Amino acid sequence: MKIALAQIDAHIGNFEGNVERMLRAVEEAKTQGADIVVFPELSTCGYPPRDFLDFDDFVHLAEDAVQRMARAAQGIAIVIGSPTRNPVPEGKDLFNSAYFLAEGQVRFVQHKALLPTYDVFDEYRYFEPATEFKILEYKGKRIAVTICEDIWNIGNENPLYTVCPLDELAPLRPDLIINLSASPFNYAHSHGRIHVAKANVLRYGIPMFYVNQVGAQTELIFDGGSLVVAPGGEVFDELPYFEECVRTYDFDEVMQGGGRGEQAKEKYRLIHDALLLGLRDYFGKLGLKQAVVGLSGGIDSAVTAALAARALGPENVRGVLMPSPFSSGHSVEDARRLAENLGIRYDIVPIAGVYESYLQTLEPHFEGKPFDLTEENLQARIRGMILMAFSNKFGPIVLNTSNKSEAAVGYGTLYGDMCGGLSVIGDVYKTEVYALAEYINKDGEVIPRNSIVKPPSAELRPDQKDSDSLPEYDILDRILYQYIECLQSPQDLIAMGFEETLVRRVLRLVNINEFKRYQTPPILRVSGKAFGMGRRMPIVGKYLA
Repeated sequence: MKIALAQIDAHIGNFEGNVERMLRAVEEAKTQGADIVVFPELSTCGYPPRDFLDFDDFVHLAEDAVQRMARAAQGIAIVIGSPTRNPVPEGKDLFNSAYFLAEGQVRFVQHKALLPTYDVFDEYRYFEPATEFKILEYKGKRIAVTICEDIWNIGNENPLYTVCPLDELAPLRPDLIINLSASPFNYAHSHGRIHVAKANVLRYGIPMFYVNQVGAQTELIFDGGSLVVAPGGEVFDELPYFEECVRTYDFDEVMQGGGRGEQAKEKYRLIHDALLLGLRDYFGKLGLKQAVVGLSGGIDSAVTAALAARALGPENVRGVLMPSPFSSGHSVEDARRLAENLGIRYDIVPIAGVYESYLQTLEPHFEGKPFDLTEENLQARIRGMILMAFSNKFGPIVLNTSNKSEAAVGYGTLYGDMCGGLSVIGDVYKTEVYALAEYINKDGEVIPRNSIVKPPSAELRPDQKDSDSLPEYDILDRILYQYIECLQSPQDLIAMGFEETLVRRVLRLVNINEFKRYQTPPILRVSGKAFGMGRRMPIVGKYLA
């Protein structure tokens, strides 16, 4: 038996496009001699469909897609993921299901049992968990069909669940495991995914064919990296990251072991490639082409612009330099040099005149008040207004350039530098932004060296530096990581050696600025805990305030 894994970039709700994509993959699998081709979880409708599942018509279109794929299952069997109606009145209306299609018909359906409801997942909102487990028999092989989370409770060790699907299936003596997944990317997740796949294979002594979705759905990025694990627990093959691929495997060869093995995984290459895919799919799936970026000469806007130029093409990226009375000459020159290195169009729009008109307009009302954050924010909001004017007039989407450190502590201006249609590096800490810049420059200078080495500054008052308002980023980012990703308390952080006053100040800044994060654009997720749908905090909570 030959089994093809088809990691595809499904588009949520684009049933026609998804079916056409799968049909092309079916033909490719046929040319490779496959007996079965396996697609990712919910491949008919795309993952995660969220509240589209509440529409009866949406589910009906998914059912039609299954039937179209069934008709195409001639000379090859097809395994796809799709929602299924629950015929029982009690419980949720739908199952998350895997369909086995052969000889023009639906031959087998297995529902998902373990429904993740944590971080970015909310499946129990929509789906009823499976309670029945069956083996599929095809061409002399007994196949255990599982869906994503179903393999993440090895031996009932995961306290989130009370059942282990493969423990239920093991007594039925399967010859292999097929798993349909839509497992979102973060830069450390691939190691955990491989560990889980290996652990399952070693526990049951049979190979696993695991196919993962690729592509981005707004903030969620899916990396592919589909796996074949041989019975001895070694990775036989790992499909490419961040690209579609169809690859076929001979079952007997997998049973013997060997193969290509794992791919190398380097953090900043993964983050870089993930952000490119996130940008391409956000624009491509919305039918957009062009982006506009405010260029300050700083590291954040430089990295954002470089990623945009690589993802969308330099001809589709426009930079706007908006010097204020406090902008240094080298900042303008650094921004200009970046634009020239990237080959993008740029405009210089000085804001001094607009800023002065604001000050004059407000002077009668602010009489006697000293220069403070108000005047700093005016400059940021003027820049935001200009970027939105370019967007409205010419059509490009504004890319937000805020990093995760700034977003965490509220070091940004609502309706100013926090505006935009997509936050590109909002899940990348400031220290990681510098490392990402070095990665971008690995084959030659793209981001000017001065943008990397100069002290970071918002340049909203004379001689301003970020360190005037914030701890040094290497310290700040370590505190933020422990609090946001690792959920460490103030006492935990103090015990790690961080100064108590600093810990309480930083954590207070994170919590009181939740209202700002509610109003920011979607953030491309590359870490294990990004701001947005995977971190749901109350705005008016008092914890640690």
